[in-house]
Amino acid sequence: MNSSEKNLEIFGFDIIRSFLSGKQLALLIESTEKLKLKPRAGGIREIDKLIPEIGDFSSSEYMISNISKYLSSKPIMVRAIYFDKNPESNWLVTWHQDKTITVTDKIEIDGWGPWSVKNNVHHVQPPIDVLENMITIRIHLDDAKIENGCLKIIPRSHKYGLIKTPDITKYVENENPVFCEVKAGDAVFIRPHILHSSEKAKVIKNRRVLHFEYSSYVLPNGLTWVA
Repeated sequence: MNSSEKNLEIFGFDIIRSFLSGKQLALLIESTEKLKLKPRAGGIREIDKLIPEIGDFSSSEYMISNISKYLSSKPIMVRAIYFDKNPESNWLVTWHQDKTITVTDKIEIDGWGPWSVKNNVHHVQPPIDVLENMITIRIHLDDAKIENGCLKIIPRSHKYGLIKTPDITKYVENENPVFCEVKAGDAVFIRPHILHSSEKAKVIKNRRVLHFEYSSYVLPNGLTWVA
């Protein structure tokens, strides 16, 4: 196990500096800018389908080989979101865990739920072992610092299990968050259920992020990922 894998196992996150080459970064920036996407709070979902270059990159050998280090078997990309915190769209994200996955159909299974539908897609909270076989990678297209609303996390909080939303405050009140300050081309790897948040930007400039979720978990009872 290398140092990055150890960091993810122990702390629930790791920052990989210069994850993208200059050429890769330029390609991803160009592909997002040419569509003139209108930013929105909560991000633009299924960005891999909107922009073929991003879809190709998310399933590239480069990405799969890097993600495979953190999962038990070959990963597949199961969710892709584009975030752009900028002068026209500046939002606060409170402390939370990412506890749901997206699937093509609703199938009742013991221990799975609650269910919801967002943007005509089924969302379900799975058992913790599903989330433990997932990894989120946030690829930064711009520098992200405290002043423009970078990601904050509570190290080791992925080991708390699934926390009820009303109880989250007590878990963070005595903890020291880590601000994930990064440069364009860096990547932040996290377990989805680590406690994380971000503040509104105080210095208003672009903070574009490609958010990809990967899993090596084989879903049960005919469930299939939306990917």
